[in-house]
Amino acid sequence: MKLHQYLLDAAQRWPSKVAIQELDGSSITYEDLDAQSSRLRDRLASIGVQPGDRVGFWLHKSADAVVTLFAILKAGAAYVPIDPTGPAARNNYILADCRVAAIVIEERFKPMLEVHGDEGWHPAILDIDEAGGRKWVGDALTHNVGAGTSLTVSPVGAHDLAFILYTSGSTGKPKGVQLTHENASSFIEWCARTFSLTSSDRFSSHAPFHFDLSVFDIFGSVKHGGTLLIISEEVGKQPYELAQLIADHRITVWYSAPSILSLMAQFGYLDTRDYSALRLVLFAGEVFPINHLKLLTTYWPHPQYFNLYGPTETNVCTYYQVPTPIPADQMEPVPIGRVCSHLEGILVQADGTEMSEATEGELCIHGPAVTRGYWNLPEQSQRCFVEVNGRRYYRTGDIVREEGDGNLVYLGRKDRMIKKRGFRVELGEIEVCLYRHPDIREAAVVALADDSVGMRVHAHIVSKQGKPLSLIDMKTFCSEHIPIYMIPDRFSFHSSLPKTSTDKIDYQTLKSWSRS
Repeated sequence: MKLHQYLLDAAQRWPSKVAIQELDGSSITYEDLDAQSSRLRDRLASIGVQPGDRVGFWLHKSADAVVTLFAILKAGAAYVPIDPTGPAARNNYILADCRVAAIVIEERFKPMLEVHGDEGWHPAILDIDEAGGRKWVGDALTHNVGAGTSLTVSPVGAHDLAFILYTSGSTGKPKGVQLTHENASSFIEWCARTFSLTSSDRFSSHAPFHFDLSVFDIFGSVKHGGTLLIISEEVGKQPYELAQLIADHRITVWYSAPSILSLMAQFGYLDTRDYSALRLVLFAGEVFPINHLKLLTTYWPHPQYFNLYGPTETNVCTYYQVPTPIPADQMEPVPIGRVCSHLEGILVQADGTEMSEATEGELCIHGPAVTRGYWNLPEQSQRCFVEVNGRRYYRTGDIVREEGDGNLVYLGRKDRMIKKRGFRVELGEIEVCLYRHPDIREAAVVALADDSVGMRVHAHIVSKQGKPLSLIDMKTFCSEHIPIYMIPDRFSFHSSLPKTSTDKIDYQTLKSWSRS
């Protein structure tokens, strides 16, 4: 299945239905979304974009950005979304790394763009005045491609590249995860079967378009003829405003990282509004602190809750439906569940061999949703796969345990395991301990090498009262839940913890804080 086929089908079936809605009240129908994206596709083809090319777009999150990504797909190219809130140096690195053939960019971002044209790279620049509101990309291009003009582009197949999402790399430079039409559509088809999505659904678009959660938002909505509510970067960080718009816009399907749901549960005044339309709450990207999840399900008892797990390289690969109400005495995070039906999973040992009677090991995934590898990084791409019994599995780097009921429990990252005093320590286990403390709102733990003691563990904490807690109390509390060798060596208290543009804890920034 080609991803833009979802739009072609929706435009035929629901031409006058609102496809995309923005918070200012502007909207675009499926018929117009199809027409606008086709017009922009023709414009891209006229400036040299060919099937197999990459095309970047540096736009604020908006209906225009959705028009643009569908235009790129229709041109047979792969879209490369740029984080409009990200550092200019990082964004320019991404555009140059994958040698985009063209860049669709807002005027306000052009001063940040650096295209040196080295090594024969000379991308076309297509700029628009402003993304969002009632100024659609297609209208801005009317003078470039006349009405009725349609340029012929070659068809693409399911195994052709659809988009590249850049994630943090271990070298300090972002790496581009390559996803094909089949990778994404196999996931969307699984979602259709699992969540019973319909044309009556109103989907949130909370995740930025450079984050893999957006794949479900955009294509899940379009496949079913739903309405997608675009939530801007600014509003996306505000728990009170988000809680208000979920009620006001009668959102039925919400999908985000747990961090923003945690904030809404604590500061959204969820008991003051009508959320009866909300039927699905999906979360992914990091562990949901169990106390915050309990609080959320108390305010919203009626939706179905799903914990969706998976790296960008596989999108969602396991899922768990959270039984509600959550028992008051449950202190462990909910499981990540079972492997999705369109994929296969195995647990492997450190040397990459499958565990014969696996109960704990690194989760590896095989199937149609798995990436082909990283852009222009053949050696790293090869290292992230392991062949077992003639099949190629992606190594997630996550250590999990299989419970007696068949559900998988996330134990932590392979690269967040350290040795301290000769003991193996999972930093995530310390974080789970800290979240049990009744006065802690947020907690994150990092470890740094120390010549005198080997590894020094540093806990960064946000308290509910907004002030430091007693260090004696913290160490005493930790000693009641984890071994002494796991107790953090240092505690720091902050008004908030740094987040990445995808609303995950920014551990790199925390490490720099720990060094200062």
